[in-house]
Amino acid sequence: MATAVPAERDAVARAFASAVHEVPLPGRTPPLHRVRGHDLLAAGVGPALAAACTATALTAAALGGTPYDLVVSAGIAGGFQPDAPVGSLVVADEITVADLGADTADGFVPVTELGFGAVSHRPPETLVRELAAATGARTGTVLTVSTVTGTAARAAELRLRHPRALAEAMEGFAVAEAAAAHGVPVVELRAVSNPVGPRDRAAWRIGDALAALTEAFGKLAPVLESWNPHDRTR
Repeated sequence: MATAVPAERDAVARAFASAVHEVPLPGRTPPLHRVRGHDLLAAGVGPALAAACTATALTAAALGGTPYDLVVSAGIAGGFQPDAPVGSLVVADEITVADLGADTADGFVPVTELGFGAVSHRPPETLVRELAAATGARTGTVLTVSTVTGTAARAAELRLRHPRALAEAMEGFAVAEAAAAHGVPVVELRAVSNPVGPRDRAAWRIGDALAALTEAFGKLAPVLESWNPHDRTR
């Protein structure tokens, strides 16, 4: 599981109620926290660091002869109201980067329309359904942004371009890009800590969101452990 910060990583680790073993990674990449057969990585905030650290972990595992079957991008996020209220869980059925492209007089143009790269990854459909059923999470698009939304106008613009968006965070697409480079499927799970829109720290419920994340992973463990990585339609 790749999270942005240690607090999110530790929230996931608590769900497994087991001893944590640190595993070093090359260079300055943070160490893995291995707990009950799962590796947890606090990869860092933002797309660049998340992609670099996730890729390092994936490469180290592959070179060590123990490649991963699945990557989970997890953490807290802003939720688009009223569809993803504070305290709710979201499982992405589409992981989309919202601001990779060009700003033009006619509006935003995604990088794919410029002839480069990708802007979305789709997690295994059956696995998404099973994770949502186990946790009661909503399913929809989770956006990855480099700059957190801080105004109502920006929130409205994002929903106009991505009407199925339920949440925004800063790492999911980057983690998915690293996983795709290794041919490893990816899912994204987010606990909503604040509304997307005007920046109001008083409205944030980070503690509640981290608690929801811990509870969710307590329910997810059996699903993840029973998932068949060779059935990529799942």
